[in-house]
Amino acid sequence: MKTYLSEYKPFLLFLAKFFGTYLVLLILYQWYLSSFENKYEVDGITEIVAEQSRIILSLFDNQSFTRSNPLEASVKMYYHNNWVARIIEGCNAVSVLILFVSFIIAFTGKLKKTVLFIIIGSIIIYIFNIVRIALLCMSIYYYPKYEHILHSVLFPLVIYGVVFALWIIWINKFSFYARKNQK
Repeated sequence: MKTYLSEYKPFLLFLAKFFGTYLVLLILYQWYLSSFENKYEVDGITEIVAEQSRIILSLFDNQSFTRSNPLEASVKMYYHNNWVARIIEGCNAVSVLILFVSFIIAFTGKLKKTVLFIIIGSIIIYIFNIVRIALLCMSIYYYPKYEHILHSVLFPLVIYGVVFALWIIWINKFSFYARKNQK
């Protein structure tokens, strides 16, 4: 058993750091969400994401606006005065950011580089998510029959593609793993 543990120690350490970080961040996020007791109340992060996406949309159409949805915890997004999407908690990319941060911490690098990469990477993911939502709203307006493929395939591919690219950069350039392979 001892040989098994020493042989697979790097992998087991990676799993422990990844799932430990993921669970801690997920619990903190769920605690934040639980502070919104009313089932029709949208959390603050989702409201900010919806508003910033509206700002991007308004660059293309001054008739873009948002409204609270009285029937569920969501924000209705309007483009050309037409309701095109609803922004829910899952649209705010926090779960994607939790996944991103957990992976970076699991593939640790020097503390300063790790913290900087987490901050810069999170900003990049956040901005891409806002642009993604705005482009998705525009795409749904112009191509409503493709809503399912746009929402379920193409646009998730964009956000997860960005996350994957950041992970590859981190592993190959900044993590301790990268330094071991450069020697």
